[in-house]
Amino acid sequence: MKESSYKSYDELPLFLNAATVAKVLGVSPSSGYELIHEPDFPVLKVGCRMVVPKDKFVEWVSQHTQGGAE
Repeated sequence: MKESSYKSYDELPLFLNAATVAKVLGVSPSSGYELIHEPDFPVLKVGCRMVVPKDKFVEWVSQHTQGGAE
């Protein structure tokens, strides 16, 4: 597993792309791309781009690391 280059959520941009998601989670870019295509992942489609709102990403991480919603 790669180490995240981000030390807090405050450092994140307002919207994340697949590459940023991968960096934050410490996974490969292809894994970040696959993740944003998962049905329960909070993606916002803007034209042909897919971005993840920072607040929804933080919420998703919290739910998936602390046994939140199923």
